[in-house]
Amino acid sequence: MVMKVWACSSSLQSFFPLIRDSNRSLDIFDEKIHPLTREKVPEDYYSVDPEHKLIYRFVRTLFSSAQLTAECAIVTLVYLERLLTYAEMDICPCNWKRIVLGAILLASKVWDDQAVWNVDYCQILKDITVEDMNEMERHFLELLQFNINVPASVYAKYYFDLRSLADDNNLNFPLEPLDNQRATKLEAISRLCEDRYKDLGKVTIRRSLSADNLVGVRTTHAVLS
Repeated sequence: MVMKVWACSSSLQSFFPLIRDSNRSLDIFDEKIHPLTREKVPEDYYSVDPEHKLIYRFVRTLFSSAQLTAECAIVTLVYLERLLTYAEMDICPCNWKRIVLGAILLASKVWDDQAVWNVDYCQILKDITVEDMNEMERHFLELLQFNINVPASVYAKYYFDLRSLADDNNLNFPLEPLDNQRATKLEAISRLCEDRYKDLGKVTIRRSLSADNLVGVRTTHAVLS
């Protein structure tokens, strides 16, 4: 139900601009240049905003197949809006799927206890290569300026915004706010992932960078010490 609120509310569709500026997008997120499937992209792909049902099905497929939690959807939304702000780019029909995918990729590695690798998403989206996933993820992180820290106050803001949207649309919103322990865990893990990725970026060949390198840091005892 949280994914339904996330998709059908203005939380994503409000990002679609009335005037599309090709200079406010990037090729790495363009589905026509980097298709997610083998299906031909329609000629009017750049001009027709997706319906909320299409957005919901895309997000639900990823979350269901990767067994991601509802909380991960909120962290995804944080990264999505942060990307658009930092990169000063627009979300539009030609790039929304890859931008959302990039945000989910990162959120799943920072939040969820179950390790999800880029190759796992290639099993869900069978026509995309792991090299493409790594490259997209690298661009996403660089555009975020490696700011993947999610303070409890930021999470709470997005949580209550989504709950208000659910109330406005007469939708059930069963997700509870984070308790103190989980809020502390989110802050510690996201901060640790951010620091570790910055360190990896200094010593790793640029093309091979991937947040897959962050998987496993969630279980360290140093996180909550």
